[in-house]
Amino acid sequence: MTVMEQRGAYKPTPPPAWQPRTDPAPLLPDVRPYRVLGTEAAAQADPGLLRRLYAELVRGRRYNAQATALTKQGRLAVYPSSTGQEACEVAAALVLEDRDWLFPSYRDTLAAVARGVDPVQALTLLRGDWHTGYDPREHRVAPLCTPLATQLPHAVGLAHAARLKGDDVVALAMVGDGGSSEGDFHEALNFAAVWQAPVVFLVQNNGFAISVPLAKQTAAPSLAHKAVGYGMPGRLVDGNDAAAVHQVLADAVRRAREGGGPTLVEAITYRVEAHTNADDATRYRGDAEVETWRGHDPIALLEHELTERGLLDEEGIQAARNAAETMAADLRERMNQDPPLDPMDLFAHVYAEPTSQLREQQAQLRAELAAGQEGAH
Repeated sequence: MTVMEQRGAYKPTPPPAWQPRTDPAPLLPDVRPYRVLGTEAAAQADPGLLRRLYAELVRGRRYNAQATALTKQGRLAVYPSSTGQEACEVAAALVLEDRDWLFPSYRDTLAAVARGVDPVQALTLLRGDWHTGYDPREHRVAPLCTPLATQLPHAVGLAHAARLKGDDVVALAMVGDGGSSEGDFHEALNFAAVWQAPVVFLVQNNGFAISVPLAKQTAAPSLAHKAVGYGMPGRLVDGNDAAAVHQVLADAVRRAREGGGPTLVEAITYRVEAHTNADDATRYRGDAEVETWRGHDPIALLEHELTERGLLDEEGIQAARNAAETMAADLRERMNQDPPLDPMDLFAHVYAEPTSQLREQQAQLRAELAAGQEGAH
């Protein structure tokens, strides 16, 4: 039999029936960002929660303004402002239980403060002083993370470990739209979905990765749509609507705690100020665009809702502002005090057990300091 005859004798069978392991429809986000304020859903929102969100937003705006002023005074080396993004910052902090963990990026100092971290300690890293600046275990806030998206695998690892130990803990990881272009973003989401880790990913899409607009980062319909590729739900929310962000995150945290696995939440917001005090934002965006977003200000949106429903009056507004000014005055006073610096702190908290190299360097520095003191006398 020839080779052609042998081939002709072969009759292929249809491939085995294939079904997707997961129905993608429930994982897809809404077409438009979810909103609460100004809709019928606002009537169902807890008035006490709305008032608390408002007070924290006002305090957060003042915190951003004061921290920015401190950079101009030379008291901070750099400050990445979250002005305009306060709804995401505050909601992320308030939605968690005390036993949960928050994993912030470098722009999320406000979230750390709203979680309970001392305002001065939250700025210590940006001051160029003493490691993280606060004890992460005290309020369960991981160190502010400057490398893009590297905090996401850390959050997944902690959440997965907690689940294996039987601890009722959820991790909420914050990242910007620029961070979604990093390999750590892919690895973290894939790991979380495969292992069904109790973690929530909050992407604050503020329009720019420094100066690169989102359109030059991805062709996806939204960042929330990326969730389906990993096998987790994606949620799209108006990031300037504090009530909506809190509700969406609360649903995701509840789902994670009940064993439902991770959720990817994309909050559409805007960075009103520059990337940092070292950035000139006028080089890549116009004033008209910024002013349009100022008209969708998270504080004004919530204040309007509360006053329209009779849940907030002028006295309440002034009380929130006064509390914010008290915080800012305390922050100014304490940041204007030169911290006591001990050069030997360079070797503290590097390793649980110092390495031989660290011990050698420590001894060398101690000898140099002692020699300098003797020379001064």
